[in-house]
Amino acid sequence: MPGSTKTMGVLTVGGLVVVTAYTVALGSNGWLWFGWVVLGLITVGMVASRST
Repeated sequence: MPGSTKTMGVLTVGGLVVVTAYTVALGSNGWLWFGWVVLGLITVGMVASRST
């Protein structure tokens, strides 16, 4: 289980980099930011459930 949580963390950080680069290059896209927030919430949920 810790491996999947680490993978989600890496994907979340990588997603933030991609969404930020897209925003800088082409302008903001609300759906991309919404998707990243959902991914971040899933990652936080996985971390919280692992520590219990």
